Amino acid sequence: MKKYLKFGVGLLMALTVTGAYADEYPTRPITFMTMTQPGAQIDRLARGLGQRMSQILGQPINVKNVTGSHGTVMATELSKSKADGYTIGVTSLTAYTYAPHHTKLVYKTEDFDYLTLVALNSSGFISKKDKPWNTLKEAFAWHKKNKKAMVAMFHGADDRDAITRIAKQEGVQLSLIPSKGGPSVIKAVTGGHADVGYVGAILYKHVEAGSIKLIAAALGERLPPIPDVPTLREQGYDEQVEMIVALVAPKGLDKKAKAKLIAAANQLAESKETQDFITGNLLMRPVKWGEAHADKTAKELYKTFGKQAKMK
Repeated sequence: MKKYLKFGVGLLMALTVTGAYADEYPTRPITFMTMTQPGAQIDRLARGLGQRMSQILGQPINVKNVTGSHGTVMATELSKSKADGYTIGVTSLTAYTYAPHHTKLVYKTEDFDYLTLVALNSSGFISKKDKPWNTLKEAFAWHKKNKKAMVAMFHGADDRDAITRIAKQEGVQLSLIPSKGGPSVIKAVTGGHADVGYVGAILYKHVEAGSIKLIAAALGERLPPIPDVPTLREQGYDEQVEMIVALVAPKGLDKKAKAKLIAAANQLAESKETQDFITGNLLMRPVKWGEAHADKTAKELYKTFGKQAKMK
């Protein structure tokens, strides 16, 4: 009898200890998955946020680069991950709100928890510095006049579709090349393999270095560091491409893990140092943080892109 009593007490203690450790999330390193190559702006954002959130949560946060199809490859892997708080995506929302309307995927928009928005990546279309045009409009005019196809390197489905619609509007043949993130676009453009390319805020340092030039701001406003370059709409195109970056988790995230992750994110939202890192160092645009806003934004974008897809 004493033997069974000791066993029961031991089992109860083991369960109590296990429960206590579960309450202490996180008890091991966390992985931030990102959709771009190392060195790309979203990769730098993921590493910066990981370093800062690690200090709050008390565990290392490692970054795993899962490239391909502007985040859909990463989103596929994320959708199959355990919803335990140890695998979080730092990613553009387009893979979750735009791509499902245009590509057959194994996941759906509702297969994820959207924890918070973190930044709006400044973005635009670029060309090599010595190209005989200074705007996207002029680039299309040059290709039309010289009866040449424009070679364009795209980042994701949304900018690919935008440049495709513009080319159709201008009556110019388009040759498209997929990318694995900003650095690959820069390399293709400066190497003469692409006439134009779409890229995020990584463009700033290369414009400053003189290797490329911005020929169209892709957001709804001009990019403050390069205010002389007009937006797509100012150039006569009813287009706008935005890379809204968010923290995304597999659906059904453990409640205690979610609470701690959101609490950590809220601290970063209130941190002037973190916000200066995002807007000053990375030159990304500020956004409203918080789970409710992130969830609402994802739903609204999915609905908007769905309407656009039906109009094709």
